[in-house]
Amino acid sequence: MLHTNFSFENERVILREFTKEDWLGVHRYASQEIVCRYQPWGPNSEEESKGFVEQVMKDASKEPRIRFVFAVITKEDGQMIGAGEINIRDATNRSGEIGYIIHPDYWGKGIATDVANRLLDYGFSALSLHRIYATCDPRNIGSSKVLEKVGMTLEGKIRENLLVKDGWRDSLLYSILEYEWRKYHDKNRAH
Repeated sequence: MLHTNFSFENERVILREFTKEDWLGVHRYASQEIVCRYQPWGPNSEEESKGFVEQVMKDASKEPRIRFVFAVITKEDGQMIGAGEINIRDATNRSGEIGYIIHPDYWGKGIATDVANRLLDYGFSALSLHRIYATCDPRNIGSSKVLEKVGMTLEGKIRENLLVKDGWRDSLLYSILEYEWRKYHDKNRAH
């Protein structure tokens, strides 16, 4: 049985399972053009933000569960400011994918890095994954920096794999293997 009432916190944020009321927090960031400029979705209408949360909650109840989406809450003021997600993409080969999104008011504060680190830890520890990857738009320098900060390796560029508002988008592919994560994590904990 996988952890279904997951919760994690550090000095800045809490990651927890979504609740129905979280659609408002989702809408505060997902309705902004700057947040979704590199994505095929958005800016969200209220109905789309509600639909996202409903789908997340539906996916959380599936057995076996393969999608884990967590609300990011600030400890300072209790605001829901983003989401972190890990998906099991290939159970046989123990491969997963992470993604995260943070309200722009909180960019540049290390929160996305905290979230990505926790998703990797959850994927390797709780889900027993062997390989975790992430993709991002080559124009999204902030996201590339986050993926590098958490120890992921740039594997290359996937050409024109995602249709976004302004046409076909390339994606940078980053990954980390479980033993690399352990080594990286242990090294950084020692400092």
